[in-house]
Amino acid sequence: MRKLSSEEIIRCIQAREEFEAVATDTGLRIRIGHYVPFVGMAIHAGNKIREELEIKCALDDYQRWYEEDPDTDAFIGSMPITIVGTDSRFAYDLNRAPEDAVYAEAWGQKVWRRALTKSEKNRSLERHARFYEVVKALLQALTEDYQGAVVYDMHSYNKNRWDRPVPTFNLGTERLDPKWKAEVESFDALLGAMELPNGIPSTHGVNDVFMGRGYNLAFINREFDNVLVLATEVAKVYCDEDSGERFPLVVRALAEGFREAILSHANAFAQQHTTWKSGPSNHMLPPEAHSSVQTIDAKLFTLVRDFELLNYVNPTNAPQQKRRFFESRGTVQPDFTYRPIKISPTDMKRQLLRLEVERIHDPLIRRLYEDAIEAYLDKVDLLASLGTSAFKYNSLRYYGQPSEQDLANARFLLHLPEVESFNPVKRLSVADAKQAFLEGMEAYGFKGKVQVSTKIVADAMVVNAEQKVLIRKGATFRPKELQYLVHHEIGVHMVTTMNARLQPLKLLRIGTAMSTKTQEGLAVLSEYLSGNTTLRRLKELAARVVAVDMMVRGADFVETYRHLTTQVHMKPDDAWTLTTRVYRGGGFTKDHLYLQGFREVVTLWKSGADLSPLLIGKTSMAHYESLSELIQRGVLDAPTYRTMPIMIPQIEKNDPIFEYIVKGIQ
Repeated sequence: MRKLSSEEIIRCIQAREEFEAVATDTGLRIRIGHYVPFVGMAIHAGNKIREELEIKCALDDYQRWYEEDPDTDAFIGSMPITIVGTDSRFAYDLNRAPEDAVYAEAWGQKVWRRALTKSEKNRSLERHARFYEVVKALLQALTEDYQGAVVYDMHSYNKNRWDRPVPTFNLGTERLDPKWKAEVESFDALLGAMELPNGIPSTHGVNDVFMGRGYNLAFINREFDNVLVLATEVAKVYCDEDSGERFPLVVRALAEGFREAILSHANAFAQQHTTWKSGPSNHMLPPEAHSSVQTIDAKLFTLVRDFELLNYVNPTNAPQQKRRFFESRGTVQPDFTYRPIKISPTDMKRQLLRLEVERIHDPLIRRLYEDAIEAYLDKVDLLASLGTSAFKYNSLRYYGQPSEQDLANARFLLHLPEVESFNPVKRLSVADAKQAFLEGMEAYGFKGKVQVSTKIVADAMVVNAEQKVLIRKGATFRPKELQYLVHHEIGVHMVTTMNARLQPLKLLRIGTAMSTKTQEGLAVLSEYLSGNTTLRRLKELAARVVAVDMMVRGADFVETYRHLTTQVHMKPDDAWTLTTRVYRGGGFTKDHLYLQGFREVVTLWKSGADLSPLLIGKTSMAHYESLSELIQRGVLDAPTYRTMPIMIPQIEKNDPIFEYIVKGIQ
């Protein structure tokens, strides 16, 4: 971060530069990512005291913290323009007039062991004055550009001091012009609508505990008639006032809640009281990812770009174990072996935890990276336990297990009578499949590889990092089956791989958290919309749910295989492949997500929603709204390649009964 004097900061503002800096001659941190008619301020967020004052201070760190406003800078952190006070209010209080800004006593406590000298006090007041010179310069620029602005002046307070119920949010408006009444009421309502964890109520009030008599509001009111200051107090529900312990999840919820409330309010204010061009509220945020995002993004990608879980989970001796299994007439448990792991799980987890995601200001973007890092921590644990009994439990932690609804959907599909003709058809060879996949790539304009492999369990799969399709040696395909595999692997998995490579953030290449369910759901949707759905395929997905459930409940390989052949009536080869998929590694629960993902994605498609945010890379439904917003803002790009069956559905090629079947998947 740049270090600039207050004069240099003012010159940057006057030149309308976008920058981030810490002042060298006052306690101020400023970020301007985009010039907009609103500002987030947290003047009491800081805790620094100059060395000359610290040796005289009679208060310890906790005593100072108790009266400061910790984390209020996080509440405004996503705003494009923020000003944060970095010095402790005990050095000088920015919310007091200069004549009262340096305390001798505060809240019944003596602040200094020895009285400050005149020069020490003057140095504090000089820092106070420079802070407000910057504030004035910034608001002067914004009012010149937009004829008005709104300041969200963020504070916190100790709720335990009160012997009556107090609101979580309080707006102090005593010194505001009555003309701002409607704007006060609308922001108050937005605060009351905020959702907080742990049962924390979003109670709110105006002039309930504080009246808004601070100097920051008074100074801005005095200098600018067309700037609204919303002095906002947050009860310290996000920490333990008595111990100083911080509650990170509550801090995050407040940051996300304020982001939504401020953006909504600022956009409405700007359209009514400024010359800002109207548009969606998220257009008020910077159109590009901040450098801190790019730094974290690059580091995360470097750490995990070669992390292909399936490369390790697929058994290396599957063909030999298959022969052994069938020679025993399905009575012996397979003994799978796996490739040696080439990473150090401990080192990778240590490096993942060192990524400083807290440096990402926008809580929406920060959540994407937090979730991705948490997911990779789980995946590292999963890989480290490969081939052991712990693998199943780590898989459950990451992929989950079938719900009762999943099992009900599976039973619904498995009990459906056959609707398809089973006239013998010539099965297509690996060579035919290779040609079909190459033609599929050519249709999208892709240049990729298709290779035959003995190291995969599935008939075909895309290796994202290497931009290629693998086909299992010896596999054969029914014509319609090959077509839906092409739409599955090329139309979704290769499409999202190629789109991800064109994104400004590499996160889309490695995947947002829990992208597997959504990506596989999209792939099955592509099969359906292309007109190549078969009941055999849907029953296969249902059988995966049943097999995963049996494995989770303690059934062994042989028991599950027998159930699939005798109760689900799968052919021995198909039952072997499916059971191997589920039991590889020690118990892999991933396969139940295909049917669940299809259910979620087809529901979204039927609603008429735009699916393109899910095609920009390895994405998940959980982040659909965030990805949509980031595309609107220009932080991410709309997909260059789009799945053909999603763009031009051909469901009329399916048997009409499939519309009923798909509706039956609840």
